Amino acid sequence: MILTVDAGNTNIVLGGIENDKLLFLSRIATQTALMADEYAVKFSEILALYGYCAADINGAAISSVVTPLTPVFKQAVKRLTSSKIVTVGPGIKTGVNIKIDDPAALGADLVCGAVGAMEKYDPPCVIFDLGTATTISAIDRNRFFLGGSIIPGVKVSLKALSSTAAALPDINTELSGDVLIGTNTVDCMKSGSIIGTASMMDGMAVRYKEAIGQDAAVIATGGIASAILPFCREKFILDETLLIDGLYVLYKKNA
Repeated sequence: MILTVDAGNTNIVLGGIENDKLLFLSRIATQTALMADEYAVKFSEILALYGYCAADINGAAISSVVTPLTPVFKQAVKRLTSSKIVTVGPGIKTGVNIKIDDPAALGADLVCGAVGAMEKYDPPCVIFDLGTATTISAIDRNRFFLGGSIIPGVKVSLKALSSTAAALPDINTELSGDVLIGTNTVDCMKSGSIIGTASMMDGMAVRYKEAIGQDAAVIATGGIASAILPFCREKFILDETLLIDGLYVLYKKNA
């Protein structure tokens, strides 16, 4: 089994893949204060929860956008296995032609998303990743990663709103609802955050397709994508394992 660790600013997604088959997928909170041994214990407990153990690991792939934690995750995985560990970063073989100003600066999450998309879909592709930030990536029909957009994530925006406007509550735990015209404060905030984000995604999808091709596959991934997509009018492909799949491909390219 190949253990994949995709660490974002809010969540860490752990996956186990064997012979191209996903065995399990789990999310835990990213905690910057934890040490390598503490993460090793958490990873071991997740494995056990799904009926596996460290001895089942034949290799591992790590992607992290939390730079200070990258060596921590690597040490944590080393506590569990002596097998090959691939870490996404400068110098790794990706198969992606990156056309941004500084290719080495492309985030590990965007690399994994691009690799996963090119493995699973025919370019051109537009990738929406809804996490702490909402990112959009564009891949043209020649398989060039052209660049993208970065937008404050839904929960980040809500947290900023409630922390700077004294009369507005924190509704980060209530990210659901289908009311367009709110008649109370909470419903108004839900309308703006959920349906407003869906409308933004619709508009950006249209513009990105105008730029790279109307036949572009438009993919949505990330922790809150499933809460937003029901309110989108454009056609999106929900792919909740896109980054994990990309990590697995990167492991096979580099192991």
